[in-house]
Amino acid sequence: MVLKIVQAGEPVLRQRARELTPEEISSPEVKQLIQLMRDTMRDAPGVGLAAPQVGVGLRLVVVEDRAEYHVGIKPEDLSARERQPVDFHVLINPTLVVEDPALVEFHEGCLSVAGFSALVPRARGVRVEALDEHGAPVTLVAKGWYARILQHEFDHLEGRLYLDRMEPRSFSTAENHRRHWAGRSTAEVRGALGLPERPQ
Repeated sequence: MVLKIVQAGEPVLRQRARELTPEEISSPEVKQLIQLMRDTMRDAPGVGLAAPQVGVGLRLVVVEDRAEYHVGIKPEDLSARERQPVDFHVLINPTLVVEDPALVEFHEGCLSVAGFSALVPRARGVRVEALDEHGAPVTLVAKGWYARILQHEFDHLEGRLYLDRMEPRSFSTAENHRRHWAGRSTAEVRGALGLPERPQ
């Protein structure tokens, strides 16, 4: 069974999600929600899913960047994105601190803005402190694409979408992204769109 992924315009996506209590974390309902979110993320497929995306205003995220998702991506593109597989994990009541503020810009999509993508600048490195599905504290230090995923999902918990951070001129349907921008560097895309070079 998979859950319905709500789309932009649904109020829950623009509200700050609330923290889970210890009792909620250990409850059968939350354990089932985590399983359903995992299955929904894999079915989509996606690399992360926040509870607000399935209509639940809780500070709960699942993340997984499977190796099979990298098939067909050129090695140099994976390297540029600092993208490596990430095992499935759960983050409850996370806090996020930027560790490396250097902005890195790549195309980004969202399961709640289905069928579109845009260039989105994100910090290169972050630290996340959270609880796992058992309520145990975890600390993650991430860079590159993993850091991007974490920032994207954390934004969902704050009521933000990538639309709030994107370069507006780069907003594109998924089909047009495949036709015009796939495989091109961010600098090439910015140049083609008449955008200035982003400072390094």
